[in-house]
This record gives sequence, C-alpha cells and structure tokens, in this order.
Amino acid sequence: MAGTAATDRTDPLPGDLGLVAARVEERVTRLLDSETERWGTVDAELLHPLEALRALVMAGGKRLRPVFCHWGFVAAGGDPEDPRIVDAGAAFELLQAFALIHDDVMDGSATRRGAPAVHRRFADRHARAVWAGESRRFGEGVAILVGDVALVYSDLLLPTGPPELASLWHELRIELNIGQYLDLSGTATGGVDRAGARRIARLKSGRYTIERPLQIGALLGDQPDLAAALSAYGDPLGEAFQLRDDVLGVFGLEARTGKPVGDDLREGKPTLLLAVAHERAAGAEVDLLARVGDPDLDDQAVTDLQALFVSTGALDVAEAEISALAARAVSALPTLPLPPHADLALRDLAAFIVARDS
Repeated sequence: MAGTAATDRTDPLPGDLGLVAARVEERVTRLLDSETERWGTVDAELLHPLEALRALVMAGGKRLRPVFCHWGFVAAGGDPEDPRIVDAGAAFELLQAFALIHDDVMDGSATRRGAPAVHRRFADRHARAVWAGESRRFGEGVAILVGDVALVYSDLLLPTGPPELASLWHELRIELNIGQYLDLSGTATGGVDRAGARRIARLKSGRYTIERPLQIGALLGDQPDLAAALSAYGDPLGEAFQLRDDVLGVFGLEARTGKPVGDDLREGKPTLLLAVAHERAAGAEVDLLARVGDPDLDDQAVTDLQALFVSTGALDVAEAEISALAARAVSALPTLPLPPHADLALRDLAAFIVARDS
C-alpha cells in the first residue's frame, strides 16, 4: 500500500498516498500551466501571483485530503482510475492552499513549507522595488487575492455529483472558516478551555482534513449512506490529526514541519496543550504561561515552555487523547461496509496520522 509521490518524500507512505499525491500534483500542474499561459498573455505581471500559488502547492504537503477522498470513493465502489477522483483531490489541495495563505496572513507567519509565506514574498518584492505605499499592506493584499483565486480554482475542479455533494462542499468550507474565527478569537482572548480547544481542532482542520474528504469521495461514488457512516471513523481521526499538529507546533522540528519551532506559542494558539497547562500551572509557571502570545518570545522561553508542558502533564494528556481518538476511529471500521483493501488502507492511514512528525 505504499508509494512515492512526485514531491520530495523518502519515507514509506500508507494507503497509496504517494500514488494519489502524484496524480493530484499532475492535475494541479495542468490547471496552473493553462491559467499561467492564459493570463500571461494579458499581462506579464499576472505571472507573479500564479507562480506564488504554484510554488506553495508544489512545495510539499502530505496530500492527506486527496488520499482520504480517494479511499472514500474506492470504499463506495468507485474506480480508482476515474479522473473525477483526481479532480476532487486537486480541489482539496487548492482549498488547502486558500486556507494556508489566508491563515498565514491572519497569524503573521513568516514561513510556510520551508519558504517565505505568500504575503511575505510580495511584501519583500514591494520593498526591494521601492514601490509606492506600505510593503506589508501590499503583501497581505496580494496574498488574500492569491488565496481567493485558489478557492475559485478548487470550485472549478470539484466534479459534479448528487445534490448532497455540493451541499457538503459548502458546509465543509463554512466549517473551515467558522473554526478559523474561533481560533482567532481564542488567540485574542487567551481564555479557551479544553472543550473549546478541541472544538477548534475539529472545526478548523479535523473535519475538512479527514471526515469531509472521505464523505465527498463516498458521495462521488453515489453512496450517501456510506458517507454518513464514515463519520464514525473520520470525526475522531480528524481531531487526532489536529491535536498532533498542535503538538508538532510546539515540539516539532523545523526541518520537518516547515515552520519555526515555537511559532504557535508566539501566536498564542488556543490548543489542548495550553488549556491543560493553564489548569495545572502554579507559581512561576503561571508567569511563564503569560508570555504565550508574545511575538518576540525567544528560544529560551520556548524551551522553558516545552519543559512546562512536560512537567504539568499537558503533553501526556494530548498524546493520550491522540491515541484514544485514533483507536476510536479504527474500532469503527469493522462496523462499516468496506472492501478489505479500503479497510486496510484506512487502518494504515490512522497509524500514520498518529505517528507523523510533519
């Protein structure tokens, strides 16, 4: 069930992830090649935003949304060679690009996938050229537009299907934005408890990473009952995915995650780790936690906070929740009408979600 994608991946990948990724990347490339040729003849300046979008999408990423969509489709009896499932996977990757670009603007993140974030790329270009106006505003304005274009392209690529498919596509995009608002407000107020942190994890990322792609795939296979049933697997595993992301945001290696370690702490992201630490902190630990959200947090403070998450047991709580959610997801598989190869792939993918380091 392993494969190697067109991007720089050397580790074995589960559930035909490499094969699905390669097909999706080729589809996105064809779309962007066509659009670059079309708009480049109108004005050469338009090559810059399209190249920025291409660079972000092709810089990496795990392509998890396309692979879960693929297996939802195969589980519903779909032909894995059907070009519609490739288009759907490409739609998810462009939707992800939209989310990442706008997220980086909102968070003020400097890097994404090991390269300058789109807004920083254009702010730097503005500054180098000494253009009129403020470089930061220019960069953020262009990034918003590039993200919007990615969103339109995702709609363009999504195949037609039963009415439930369009309804679910709209719902997952609303959930994504609602979750992002809760993330922003939680960052601002700093008052998110465990339940709130888990709600954000499910809405901001979990559902649209695993549960909704599975369901879109099943609906493309014209199996609405299966789409509904797949929530028993996709919902808990999606939350486990985001909780793992939150752990990596504090403890991950920049070479693997593509973002500086501690950035989530500098941004003050409302996570389960942070909620548990606030519950259990005492004395000087409270003062240290008060520094979360400081954009100038230095490396020593990040190291001290990492130690605090360990000493308070916050990391153990997060890891236990990740394992429990993944186990709940896998335990639901025998209750679903899945062909054996789809069951095996979803088991492999659940293990991958829990163990990943990027």
